[in-house]
Amino acid sequence: MDHLVFDNRFVRELPGDPSDAPHVRQVLGACYSRVQPTPVRAPELVAWSREVAAMLDLDEQDIRSPRFTQVFVGNALLPGMAPYAACYGGHQFGAWAGQLGDGRAICLGEVINSRGERLELQLKGAGPTPYARRADGRAVLRSSLREFLCSEAMHHLGVPTTRALSLIATGETVVRDMFYDGYPAPEPGAVVCRVAPSFIRFGNFEIFAARGELDVLEKLVDFTIARDFPWIEGSVPQRRAAWFIEVCERTARLIAHWMRVGFVHGVMNTDNMSILGLTIDYGPYGWIENFDRDWTPNTTDEATRRYRFGYQPRIAQWNLLQLANALYPVFGVSEPLQAGLDRYLAVFEAENRRMLADKLGMAHFDDDDATRVEALFKLMTKAELDMTIFFRQLAQLDPDAPSLAPLEEAFYSPDKRALHGPEVLAWLNDYAARLRAEGRPAQIRRAQMNAANPRYVLRNWLAQEAIDAAEKGDYSRVADTLEVMRRPYREQPGREHFASRRPDWARNRPGCSMLSCSS
Repeated sequence: MDHLVFDNRFVRELPGDPSDAPHVRQVLGACYSRVQPTPVRAPELVAWSREVAAMLDLDEQDIRSPRFTQVFVGNALLPGMAPYAACYGGHQFGAWAGQLGDGRAICLGEVINSRGERLELQLKGAGPTPYARRADGRAVLRSSLREFLCSEAMHHLGVPTTRALSLIATGETVVRDMFYDGYPAPEPGAVVCRVAPSFIRFGNFEIFAARGELDVLEKLVDFTIARDFPWIEGSVPQRRAAWFIEVCERTARLIAHWMRVGFVHGVMNTDNMSILGLTIDYGPYGWIENFDRDWTPNTTDEATRRYRFGYQPRIAQWNLLQLANALYPVFGVSEPLQAGLDRYLAVFEAENRRMLADKLGMAHFDDDDATRVEALFKLMTKAELDMTIFFRQLAQLDPDAPSLAPLEEAFYSPDKRALHGPEVLAWLNDYAARLRAEGRPAQIRRAQMNAANPRYVLRNWLAQEAIDAAEKGDYSRVADTLEVMRRPYREQPGREHFASRRPDWARNRPGCSMLSCSS
């Protein structure tokens, strides 16, 4: 691992906290605080991603070495590492929350791999930082395992995301009140190593605007463009304008992908929005099973459902508006910021329509098709149809003889199947007529649909099965689940369990239906 080359521009080029003290405090005028991970007693490697290891030029021998476990749990540092925690703020559930920062995430440094790519390594759960507030900076195995698996599952689905190199159990317990009901309990702890070109988020800019620290804000804007968007050229105002437009475009494409695969982030606070348009901070996320645009996986959000599935495009727009407000003092004019916000709407609409066309196997998608899809979504909700299974099986429909037969396994309720089956069949007849009018070869249509509609997604109950086994010391289910999620669009004989509907035992079980932010 000594071949890893670190070039830590974030700490080298941006203002840092003059104090190295570990205590919790307001950090003013600084983008980061230098910190050290807190060692643990008995770390054990649970899982690792071979694809991310390859990105970092690490082989299996590196990963299996005891030194790897020591470094990536936070017990040791490699030459060139310069650990820090970033300062940022954010809007949480629509309200300004002030300083937040990396309370339990510690960036080890920026690696330049053999292909010249820059990748930040970040440990989540490696101990407290000045931004930890009243927390201990640790993470439990259940949430760490969910983040590890989902980071990699999302990548293989083609969704922009941060990645995960490793999951390491600490050998120590962490006390958490999982249900926020006044009954905290000890749970096994873990550290996940997250990897991304950049972990800068909207909140990194918001904190300095809110504090009036405009010199730091300007430095951060120009640093982000230079390091993370080096292809943008022109004068300073031109670069800044082009940068914000690209941030808006990337965010639009990200949300369109979430909607395509049925992913619900669950906590779209502005501090959880990546400047690179990546899925970041996997907390109480979830996957749509029986189709419901009003569903949220977050127990904290249960009353208002601000972050429900169908509202995600609007929340992303709102979050971009907050970013634009923070950037206005640096831009000095509103026109380029408004141009970016307008671009978000245009790109999301185009990408969403393109992805819906792919999901339905259409060469073109017009306003009539949009009306057709809206009718389908309402019907899927009433009939309690599984989103992933329905769209995957839809490719098997024969347009010349449409029937419910390919879609039977998508129904959760026999009663609702009986009640709404005729309506579903009527929609299928209309859809089949649309396909016949387009006249595309079945092989081409099915290939298009199967490339857009995954067979396997990381349903919460699948993650929970892996958690249940891991908490007993059995990590085989983690490896099995990761292996299946590496090929989500391919049929995998013998892996039918991973493509099944949610079982009855998981409908209301914590961790399978809704989750808290506790981790």
